Amino acid sequence: MLSAHQLQAKGRRDPLLPPTSLTAARGELLLVAGDRQDQRTALALLLSGRMKATGGGQPSWDNNSRTKQLRLAAALVDSPGVNEPEEHLSVRDLVTEDLALIPRRYRGALLSQPWLKVNRFEDIADLWTEQLEPQRRLELLTALALANPRTDLLVVDSPDRHSADDLTWLPRLQALAYDAGRPLAVVAAVSAVPASWDGPVAVIGNAAPEPAPELATEPVPAPQDPAGAPAGKHSAESLPDREDQETELETEVAK
Repeated sequence: MLSAHQLQAKGRRDPLLPPTSLTAARGELLLVAGDRQDQRTALALLLSGRMKATGGGQPSWDNNSRTKQLRLAAALVDSPGVNEPEEHLSVRDLVTEDLALIPRRYRGALLSQPWLKVNRFEDIADLWTEQLEPQRRLELLTALALANPRTDLLVVDSPDRHSADDLTWLPRLQALAYDAGRPLAVVAAVSAVPASWDGPVAVIGNAAPEPAPELATEPVPAPQDPAGAPAGKHSAESLPDREDQETELETEVAK
């Protein structure tokens, strides 16, 4: 299981990732919504062990918070400016490069041509990566991530940026997460959660503290004189002056 508690990262001015908490188990697809691309990418890098948090706890995998353990289990998929395919690459070259990154003890004699045939990508082998339809692009990149048998966690960065139609990416991620033969924990950072999705959801910044409520100020009652009348600028009109009271008293005595 992937777990993150108040995960955060500092930016140059604003927080690169505000405090965020989430969990994702094997056999589960979690969608994490965030408006900003930089925050989605920061989250993807942190959850895949490619970047260290600057606040909160480090994300953990199977109750192990060591970054190395997380990185071995996680595959980062199609992160803009990080590991998205370069446009000048052909699919064949991309496959060759990605297979070369798999540890040798798992790679064996993997070559691009046999791999493309076995995984049914021969029809797009000679295309440039920029020519790929969004659905085929995601199918290819996730299949390459799973060529490493140690991959148990897929972290997909903004799959909805290639198409407004969630059918180009959501069914594929669901199928991978719920595959009984190889159940995966799949986390997708998206700009918005599709209306059709009723599965687990988290929001970037969901662990940020709530702003303190403003205290309401009660009106201060006006001071009152002993007779109960409110004191104000006209209060002197209702009470005789002390000197007038003494003059009247002296007059009465003289009489």
